[in-house]
Amino acid sequence: MLIDTHCHLTYDFSSIGGMDAVINRAMAAGVGIMICPTADPEDIERTVHLVNQRKNIFATIGIHPEHAGVNPDDFITDDILENPRVLGVGEIGLDYHEMETNTRDAQIELFERQLEMATHHNLPVAIHTRDAEDDTANILSKYDVRGVMHCFTSGYGLAKKMLDCGFFFSASGILTFKNAGDIRETFARIPLDRLVVETDSPYCAPVPYRGKVCEPAYVVETAKVLADIKNIPFEKLCDIVMENVRVLYPKIEF
Repeated sequence: MLIDTHCHLTYDFSSIGGMDAVINRAMAAGVGIMICPTADPEDIERTVHLVNQRKNIFATIGIHPEHAGVNPDDFITDDILENPRVLGVGEIGLDYHEMETNTRDAQIELFERQLEMATHHNLPVAIHTRDAEDDTANILSKYDVRGVMHCFTSGYGLAKKMLDCGFFFSASGILTFKNAGDIRETFARIPLDRLVVETDSPYCAPVPYRGKVCEPAYVVETAKVLADIKNIPFEKLCDIVMENVRVLYPKIEF
């Protein structure tokens, strides 16, 4: 069995048959468990409802840096974070790639408040970082948190810092891209016991599905490439990922 550790299941999948069809195709492909993060604060209520209805779907709850300026306390309550189906806080972090530079302070404020929530509830975090590596690493070093670097595409320099902090690293479909040699080299250096896989659906569809709406079933393709990189059988990688997810997200039950 495989676990898609990061798939946005509240996306409108109507163009490919709807969410039920997406979940059924994932299960048919051997993806037995899916973890649905939130990014938009408006998705939090729907995500909690979803995981309360589906035994094989869990959540992480957080607000993406693109929503910098909102108050997370208005959306993320203690009751939500104490829900047994909510495994962590995410996706949270920093993104300086496309956002206006004057949002930096607001992004950091949002990030730090959610790290405080994670610390208070002893929950792991799912981290988004893009063109903000130094600030991300420096801020995380101030908090007693562990978690996963979601859709990791940075170099080994950041990987080494976060390995030393006890973090895991999630490979997405980007790992399969023809021009992703540097990313594959980084994952070759990361220990097996710190690796998980994801789709980040509906984004980043792996080869051979590039250009299509990404869905959890496609995580199999990323896992195959990762198994090749680590020179181990696909089935062994699946077992390792399952055990790593148990360590990463202690609340999970399967």
